[in-house]
Amino acid sequence: MLTSHPTPTSLRRPEPISGAGKHRLLTGKAASFRPRLVRGGGGIRAVISSGDSKTGVEIAAEQKFGESNKGSSSYLNVRAVITIRKKMKEKLTEKFEDQWESFINGIGKGILIQLISQDIIDPVTKSGKIAESYVRGWLPKLSGSPNIVQYGADVAVPRDFGQPGAILVTNFHDKEFFLMEIVVHGFGNGPIFFWADTWIHSVKDNPQSRIVFKNQASLPSQTPPGIENLRRDDLSCLRGDGKESRKLHERIYDYDLYNDLGNPDKNEGLVRPVLGTEERPYPRRIRTGRPPTRTDPNTETRIEKPHPVYVPRDETFEEVKQNTFSAGRLKAVLHNLVPLIAATLSKSDIPFTNFADIDNLYKDGFLLIDEDHKDGRKNQILTSVMKQMFTVGDRLLKYDLPAIIKRDRFAWLRDNEFARQMLAGVNPVNIELLKELPIVSELDPAIYGPPESAITRELLAKELNGINVEEAIKDKKLFILDYHDLLLPFIEKMNALPDRKAYASRTVFYYGENGILRPIVIELSLPPTDSSPRNKFVFTHGHDATTHWTWKLAKAHVCSNDAGVHQLVNHWLKTHACMEPYIIATHRQLSSMHPVYKLLHPHMRYTMEINALARQSLINGGGIIEACFSPGKYAMEVSSAAYKSLWRFDMESLPADLIRRGVGVEDPSVPGGVKLVIEDYPYAADALLVWSAIKELVESYVDHYYSEPNSISSDPELQAWWDEIKNVGHHNKRNEPWWPNLETQDDLSKILTTIIWTGSGQHAAINFGQYPFGGYPPNRPTLMRKLIPRVGDPEYEKFLQNPELTFLTSLPTKLQATKVMAVQDTLSTHSADEEYINQLHHIHRLAFNDSEVQKLFEDFSVKLEEIERIIHQRNKNVELKNRNGAGVPPYELLLPSSSPGVTGRGIPNSISI
Repeated sequence: MLTSHPTPTSLRRPEPISGAGKHRLLTGKAASFRPRLVRGGGGIRAVISSGDSKTGVEIAAEQKFGESNKGSSSYLNVRAVITIRKKMKEKLTEKFEDQWESFINGIGKGILIQLISQDIIDPVTKSGKIAESYVRGWLPKLSGSPNIVQYGADVAVPRDFGQPGAILVTNFHDKEFFLMEIVVHGFGNGPIFFWADTWIHSVKDNPQSRIVFKNQASLPSQTPPGIENLRRDDLSCLRGDGKESRKLHERIYDYDLYNDLGNPDKNEGLVRPVLGTEERPYPRRIRTGRPPTRTDPNTETRIEKPHPVYVPRDETFEEVKQNTFSAGRLKAVLHNLVPLIAATLSKSDIPFTNFADIDNLYKDGFLLIDEDHKDGRKNQILTSVMKQMFTVGDRLLKYDLPAIIKRDRFAWLRDNEFARQMLAGVNPVNIELLKELPIVSELDPAIYGPPESAITRELLAKELNGINVEEAIKDKKLFILDYHDLLLPFIEKMNALPDRKAYASRTVFYYGENGILRPIVIELSLPPTDSSPRNKFVFTHGHDATTHWTWKLAKAHVCSNDAGVHQLVNHWLKTHACMEPYIIATHRQLSSMHPVYKLLHPHMRYTMEINALARQSLINGGGIIEACFSPGKYAMEVSSAAYKSLWRFDMESLPADLIRRGVGVEDPSVPGGVKLVIEDYPYAADALLVWSAIKELVESYVDHYYSEPNSISSDPELQAWWDEIKNVGHHNKRNEPWWPNLETQDDLSKILTTIIWTGSGQHAAINFGQYPFGGYPPNRPTLMRKLIPRVGDPEYEKFLQNPELTFLTSLPTKLQATKVMAVQDTLSTHSADEEYINQLHHIHRLAFNDSEVQKLFEDFSVKLEEIERIIHQRNKNVELKNRNGAGVPPYELLLPSSSPGVTGRGIPNSISI
């Protein structure tokens, strides 16, 4: 809550204490800093309101605001209003603790604040002068929200104090509290805002005071002299020393390898390699500092659910987020629902045998068996949570009908829908222009066989029905989805896993004059053997019954590969994992006063917490991803291989990616500077609008703060930030030549635009469609359990007799499908308190006293509203067949706004789910 006028809070005025020494790190008891109370002018009166329009207790000081309490003109009385958020749901003991804390605050022993002058330097210490006071008032003044309370502190400051630039906050209570903001009144030019939104630890946990800076963006060279030391000290506290295990109350940001995915102490089957080594490169994660396992000194011990994994305290989900079904729902799914599904189906983990079995998941559902949790109270809690998440009655689980079959239940069968999803589905970022023939692998032929693809000119010519292949390539009509080189090195190991069978795949598409993309050839490859050195199989759609079904099975294998690459590479690696080093570096190297920190802050919230939850239950050894996706226990090794061969920061820029893939050409005259080769490419067309708006905002913002020559190269915090991202956060890529320089405004604008796009638009486009597209297993099976039967195989006769059964039994089992559907549904869900990119974030409302900067964000919000209108218009355009037509769902994943739930639209500011 932002307060523009002093709240009439009763405060006894302390003896003025002005700074004489360096800002002290308080380690003593509250009483040792107790100022002498002065009862001037008539004492204190309390006004208790009952039955009127006021709520709570008002305590008003009779003394006139602004008078000196010493009868001297050498001091000015100012008032600080402290806004604190309480828990939404408190236990009875916590309510008693709240009453006790109110009493402690009332007698002036709970919270100490110290105003630090940004202008006036103490001649002895060379630091800003201090004026301090305890928070006082017997009870808080309630604001409009029952969970938000306000306290006050009257501070006597010397008239030559100048303006406060920072406040030190010391918490003498036994537990932490959440400080929203401090507003200081009485300095003359209106209230001074100190935005916080931070947990203030107890001195019992950490004797150091917390530093809260004024809401004013300042480059290091512009830091007022009185708070220069505090700016450095605050960053130093956040970096830590790289030692010891982290405690949950701490705010320390440091780096570590992905060495906590396995659990070798539990059993050998859960041994997993460390990621982030030269052999298996990977971005860095937040350091937790847990001790190594007994079995493997290179693997860190795990914290198993439901116990929390360390992330810096302010990165954890706020209680309002926990109580809505975004974060809390994911935990409920991972810790409760998935085990219940497993308990229900594991004893009879059978495949789907007809399509009615799949339809029943949405129509009839199935009863959950909870043999391990007989406790009635626990069952009631779980049922309550489940009712928020799915259609659940008592123990009945029934899934919502996913969007892909809601309008047309047979759309997934058609070739044009298979191709459309490469442009407008949940993973529309891998299709590339086929630029030349032959298609050649870059893998070692001594290990993986002849490099030439089995997709030849002659085969393409046959499928193109007379269209010249060379002309089709020249006219940019042929496209390819190529997972061959990424997956083939893992296929032998993957196929050795129980009930896993996969190929490395290539799919070629033709973009016709009618504007329709269609698949024409699929190549599925196995590793070479002595008897079959060229294990490449080609499938076309054909016209006879057998070819029709083998083509359908080939498409299912392609979709399975696409689902795995989507989850392990485009979703987890390129957004979640790659954002984490940016966030760590931002907190370690950029002061919260820095304009780049303030710009990035909304795009960093909750990402580290959701990543920690993923390491605990999703991508860990034996987790959901391994259980439900084709690579199994090798899933994160595939992700590491993709990071090694495919990831480069400069290509994470949307225009650069589109141009690299050949689906766009540079054109400065169009939004985003890229003209699309396929005009009706919904993801790319909408993404370029959002990218262009972000780019415009960032460029104006950077030009505003870095208008002086050499201001970027001479900014020590900014240079340290970029160096740390390259050399530490992405340590395994530190020597790559493609890293952008950071010397000019243009350099910085491109870097920041890429980071913001990654955490907002890019993540939204590939995350919130997971259930709408993947919630129907035949459309996007996350794994395949059988190879395609061939003449002479034992299964071939069964296939001929019942091809539908062969198809269905090749898909994930009921257990595998329902587990991943539960997670996909949750990951596709917006919480009720989601912060969207088109909303003006609270850090930008009053974080700047510069009207020009505020207007930049207001204009950005207006621009995104216009983009939303454009997208709606595109979805109504009958000429755009990939987003309009009979049974065709509109493309809405990049609409900036959304309501709560699984909506298939909306761009949150950050990766928060």
